[in-house]
Amino acid sequence: MANRAGSSSSRMETLHEEDDYDSYGAESGWVEAKTHCDHLPSLSSDLTHIPIPSTPCNRASSSLLSIKPAKCQHPIENWICLSCKLVLCSRFVNKHMLEHYQQTTHSIALSFSDLSVWCFACDSYLDAQLIQQLRPFHETAYILKFGQAPPFRPVESSRVDDKPAMDVPSSS
Repeated sequence: MANRAGSSSSRMETLHEEDDYDSYGAESGWVEAKTHCDHLPSLSSDLTHIPIPSTPCNRASSSLLSIKPAKCQHPIENWICLSCKLVLCSRFVNKHMLEHYQQTTHSIALSFSDLSVWCFACDSYLDAQLIQQLRPFHETAYILKFGQAPPFRPVESSRVDDKPAMDVPSSS
């Protein structure tokens, strides 16, 4: 990275690069979730013993003040790794889930905050309602968080003869 000392706009560019948070459509507030991911085979097949959404970050963090490593224990913005089911905090807290991915290549995680699913390898959100392999994880997390099954949207089949509404002549 070039030397950018001095200006505040340069500082903001540097912070953006360090955050490693570039998502398609993020500038407008809309992020399109992918409906396919090549990393789905890494998902755990075991849906038992899913931690509850209030589980704090379980990452041990080293401390210079103590001999024994302390746990992060951050109570919010936590994600569950869908490979090993470890609960860790987000990149907006202490980046423990991001570090977990970098150390293990467990690429898919579910947010306990909003139940979104992220693939670190694809650098994209995944549509947990349309991707069949993710639905059991999403449904289990939803039930644990809200006490009832989620309202899944129906999977729409696209037909070749469908036309956008603006191309359909009006009936007047």
